[in-house]
Amino acid sequence: MKPLAEEERLRRWRLVLGSPADASVGAGLSELELGMDRVLEALYDAERKGGLGGSSPNVARWLGDIRDYFPSSVVRVMQKDALERLGLQQMLLQPELLEAVDADVHLVASLLSLSRVLPQKTKETARAVVRKVVDELQRRLRETTVQAVRGSLRNATRTRRPRPNEVDWDRTVRANLRSYDPERRTVVAERLVGRGRRQSALRDVVLCVDQSGSMATSVVYSGIFGAVLASIRAVSTRMVVFDTSVVELTEHLKDPVELLFGTQLGGGTDINRALAYCQQRITRPTQTVLVLITDLFEGGNAEEMLARARALVQAGVNVVCLLALNDQGAPGYDAGNAAAFAALGIPAFACTPDLFPELMAAAIQRRDLGMWAAQRGIVTAR
Repeated sequence: MKPLAEEERLRRWRLVLGSPADASVGAGLSELELGMDRVLEALYDAERKGGLGGSSPNVARWLGDIRDYFPSSVVRVMQKDALERLGLQQMLLQPELLEAVDADVHLVASLLSLSRVLPQKTKETARAVVRKVVDELQRRLRETTVQAVRGSLRNATRTRRPRPNEVDWDRTVRANLRSYDPERRTVVAERLVGRGRRQSALRDVVLCVDQSGSMATSVVYSGIFGAVLASIRAVSTRMVVFDTSVVELTEHLKDPVELLFGTQLGGGTDINRALAYCQQRITRPTQTVLVLITDLFEGGNAEEMLARARALVQAGVNVVCLLALNDQGAPGYDAGNAAAFAALGIPAFACTPDLFPELMAAAIQRRDLGMWAAQRGIVTAR
């Protein structure tokens, strides 16, 4: 009789290899494991076995089964694999099946890519699913983003040499209490504290986002962060998306769901045209942070793209290129264009959503973003 640990190891190998390994592995599966094996086989042995089948009941049953057998983190991976391997986009055209799916950022990206072909009834369900995911992500990311950005701007809202109409007398008095003159019975203001000019935004932020198919999850996160940044009064935020054309979605920043449904995932890429659009609308270069989110696979004029990027940097714009804004690790990107950007002083690297607030704070403070990335173990393109 095989030891228990050895038996468990063989059963796991049997689940990995599938039913053809029955004889060679020689380990029987429990009833629970047989159920797991069936749903795994339906997805990962689809070509030989016929997959999930075309009927709605089969797909719905499979979606329910994977939630019974696996934790939510694994369920999401399997849903994503089913969409990619089996072409289950048809699944998303049916409200009753859509309601059965465990929603995550990948599902949102799939729904956005299909938004123009969804029937009206399904579109309503899709919006509800997208809003649920967006609300959850906003709750997770909003507080850290607002704190990081406001903290980076705090020094900019005060000045040690304020004009008379900019003096914050309450803070000035408190800052000079040690200079109280008892004979004159007054505080001598050795240091003035200003409140700064609050009537205008202290920084301009432009999110310029590639909406080609490979950037789908980055588009979702960008829309959410754009909405959060737009809620901060001290920051003026623009949201620009592009493929071979350019669309400004700034007016939709108050509702990230509406903004996301205004995108059109897929298509080509013309970064040069997108930079030209942003260049025309930047009015305060030295106060502007331009975040270009793209894998740098340029379908337009690459030479002009680099010339525009150089002009932006020379004008004083703080430009950073994010090759991806997601949790999926190192992306594929155009190494030649990334190296050319680096030569212009534009760092290019992937960034996770949890690090984006800190990145924005560093960019607003004009810190060395290449060094910032290196300190966090992020590999920048060279």
